[in-house]
Amino acid sequence: MSNLGERILVVEDDAQIRNFICYSLQTEGYQHMTASNGVTAMDTLVSGQIDLILLDLGLPDVDGIDVIKKIRGWSEIPIIVVSARDQDREKALALDLGADDYMTKPFSKTELLARIRVALRHFHKQGDAKVQTFFSVGDLAMDLAKHRVTLNQKELHITPKEYALLTLFFKNQGKVLTTAAIIREIYGAGYGSDTQALRALMAGLRRKIEETPAKPRYITTEIGVGYRLCDE
Repeated sequence: MSNLGERILVVEDDAQIRNFICYSLQTEGYQHMTASNGVTAMDTLVSGQIDLILLDLGLPDVDGIDVIKKIRGWSEIPIIVVSARDQDREKALALDLGADDYMTKPFSKTELLARIRVALRHFHKQGDAKVQTFFSVGDLAMDLAKHRVTLNQKELHITPKEYALLTLFFKNQGKVLTTAAIIREIYGAGYGSDTQALRALMAGLRRKIEETPAKPRYITTEIGVGYRLCDE
């Protein structure tokens, strides 16, 4: 498949890593532009048509977290953080501020390209999000118009909270959702940060949709960060 229409901005100050990423993109047919600092990255975004950003957090002039904040002030362009920082707190912060995904260095070409495909696919679907009522992955399907959830074409009986949780995942399919973001959406902004109720809710939903809940196929755990509904 040709990706000649997709333009990716690589924001990375390490020349070796930047060259590796650019080579990986080039072999897959993506167009790419580069920036070695935050100021150049913002100038490039404003002046050019970019479809996705690969963003290092450890830039020489500004923190990548601040770049995410600035971009999300005016754009929903997909952002995949590519960083040597592997602390769960920083991953969650980047995702909560609007990053679509997070990869810790080192990573493989295969993983990089897969994450890019998922982020672009999710972004392109957003334009149809208001009218899309049917979602599926594997044998799991959700029909919002009929208020039905099926597994292997058999209807599941799930609670209202489980239904709300699964709806949230399907509308963000392939994207990591932080625990804090899920709690805000399901329980409300004033609920607090207690994760016990969410863990119980997730366990109940997994018992209904997963063949082996301890080894989930559909909703995977991003340790220390949150959860992700598999994209394929």
